[in-house]
Formats: sequence, structure tokens, C-alpha cells
Amino acid sequence: MLRIGLTGGMGAGKSTVSRTVADLGAVVVDADKIAREVVEPGTPGLAALVERFGGDILADDGSLNRPALAAKAFGDEESRLALNGILHPLIGQRTTELVNSAPPDCVLVHDIPLLVESRTAAAFHLVVVVHVEAEERVRRLVASRGLNEDDARARIAAQATDEQRRAAADVWLDNSGTPEALEATVRELWADRLELFAANLRSETVARTAPRVVPADPMWPAEAQRVMDRVRLACGDRALRIDHIGSTAVPDFPAKDVLDIQVTVADLATADALRDPLTAATFPRIEHITADDPKPSAVPGEADPALWEKRLHGAADPGRPVNIHLRVDGYPGQVFALMFRDRLRADPAAREAYLDVKTRAASRAAEHGEYVEAIEAYVGEKAPYFDTVYPEVVEWAARTGWKAD
Repeated sequence: MLRIGLTGGMGAGKSTVSRTVADLGAVVVDADKIAREVVEPGTPGLAALVERFGGDILADDGSLNRPALAAKAFGDEESRLALNGILHPLIGQRTTELVNSAPPDCVLVHDIPLLVESRTAAAFHLVVVVHVEAEERVRRLVASRGLNEDDARARIAAQATDEQRRAAADVWLDNSGTPEALEATVRELWADRLELFAANLRSETVARTAPRVVPADPMWPAEAQRVMDRVRLACGDRALRIDHIGSTAVPDFPAKDVLDIQVTVADLATADALRDPLTAATFPRIEHITADDPKPSAVPGEADPALWEKRLHGAADPGRPVNIHLRVDGYPGQVFALMFRDRLRADPAAREAYLDVKTRAASRAAEHGEYVEAIEAYVGEKAPYFDTVYPEVVEWAARTGWKAD
């Protein structure tokens, strides 16, 4: 099941996105709809609210008078907590029921207005944020929902900022145009990314992209952080540390548009135990890669192939290629990944030399049309460089007193 979190500020246009993905075959779980459903007339939820806050929170027809409830529930902290204590378990229970009743291989879209505020983004495989500038949202809320302007501004101010939503967003949908334009964008997103993502997840297939070196993207660190948050949730305390490594972890450094994440574990048995949790988190195992190439070393035993074993996972999401390296704490490959990254960050000459190697490797890869042949050419071109640079990096670390942050 591909789980997508959909959010955005009031008046941003989430309903258009929800309606469109539902038309395309997604199962939509609407948090606002559930919140209304659990307090409909005759429900235990409404009865509990009346018992706590009094019968004057009801309208003449027996339904909930929401402004009357708000006046009582938000008057003090005790009342607010009481309201949450009644509603949150009911909403959670109903949400679980809907999720459990959905087809196990569906695309499940959770429409959650306060997804960012609740800090639950990592629980979803992809977060889609619908965005409209605040002034336009105020205008829409006044025109379409009948709110007065001061109320609309107050509600918007109480929600997450655009910067907070952008930090959580894997997909940023600009809805400053017409509903028809937004619908077209969503349909394109579905065809180009979501359908492929869901299919890859079902078949445990890693999405791959041609090994091309591209200019540095300032969004790489934020994207890596979102991946690490999801990996951390999947691994729990079995991950001793999780780091953004490789070229995309070096500021302003051209690289392949593939994030490299290292998960440090206690032993390979732990890495193997994480196969299913990471696969379920949309990071399938790449079964045929079980080790890094041992590097020549003056340290006795350090080139032992057993010390360079690892496990490798990748992302099923075609919109964000990722390599996840599971390496044992203290093994030379685990330490080298961190040393190499930090030396590149610290040494402009080292960056220049490595960029030259990567550029040549990308040119070699471009001679091949098939991914497997291209990546073999890319890696093959880089292998001699790493054999040479390994002792240099170790010497640099010893000379500078390097320690892993």
C-alpha cells in the first residue's frame, strides 16, 4: 500500500486534489470528513460531547453546533484537552478502520489539514502539499466559505507556515491558477510518478536513473532529511546512526541526482532483519550487492573482504532515487563513507579531483543505453580512483584529528 499524506493551508485547494486522485483510483481518507462523522447525531462521540460540555452545544435539529462547542471547548486548557480526549481516539479508530478496509495494494491518500502541525510526515511514503499564497487563501475563504476576513486571517496564522510545509513536502503543488490547471497537474503527477511508485512498491523494484552528473541542488539536504526520517521510523533503535553521505551531502558540489544514506548497524544480522521493514517503507533490498570493493590498506587485515560486507536498499519512488547503505559500526567501509564525505567538504582540491573522475565516469556511462551497462561503466571508471584515494583520506583523517560527528 502506497500511503500519501496530502495537506495544505485552509483554502489551498486540497479538495480538488482529493477528488482528482479518487477519480484516478486512489482511496482517500479525509480527516475533516471523519471528524464530522464521529460526532453526527446518534453517535457515541456526540453523546460524550454533550455529557462533557452540556446540551446547549446542540442545534435545534439535534446536530452539533460547532461555534457553540468552540466557545466552550477553547475557553481554557482543561476544556481543550477534554475535547481532544473525546475526539482523537474516535477519529483514530475510524481512520484505522478505513485504512484496514482499503485494498492492500492501493494508493491510499490521507487528506490531513494539520499533517505538518502534528509532525506525522515521516509516517507517509510521500507528502504532497497544496500551496497558495496567504492573501489569495484569505480571498477564497471569504468568497467561498463565508468567513469574515479577520477570522480567515486568524485561522491561517494558527496553522503551519509556508516554510514548515515546504520542509515537509516531497511534492509542492502550486494552486495559484484555476482548478482545471491544478487537476491537470495532479493527473500528470499520477501518471508520471504515483502509478509507477505504487507499481514498484508492489513488485519490490528499485527506481533507477541514468548516472549523469548534474549541478548541485540546494534541496538535496532537505530531501535527504525526509528520507532519513522515514528510514529512522522503519529501523527504530536498530539504527545506531543515520547519515547523509556521498556527493549530494557536500554543499554546492555537482553529483548524480541520487541521495546516498548510510545506516550504521551493530552487525549484518541486524541489517538482514531490517530487510522487510525498509522494503515496507518503500526502500526494497538490492539483493545482488552485498559488499563494497575492499580498499588497499597498510593496516593488517583491513582489506579482508568480510569487513567490507554491507546490505543495500534503494527507493521505489521514481521521483527521488536513493541508495541506502547498511554498514556495520566500525567496519572500514562505514568509517570511510563518513571520512570521505567530510574530506570533500573540507578540501576544495579533493572536490575538484573527484569531480573530474565523476565527469569522466558519466561520459563513459553515456555510451551505453541500458542502465545496467551504464552503471557498470560508471562504477568501473571510478574504482581505481577509490583504491588510490583511500589511504589519502585515512591519512587526512589522522592528520586533522577527524572524528565522526
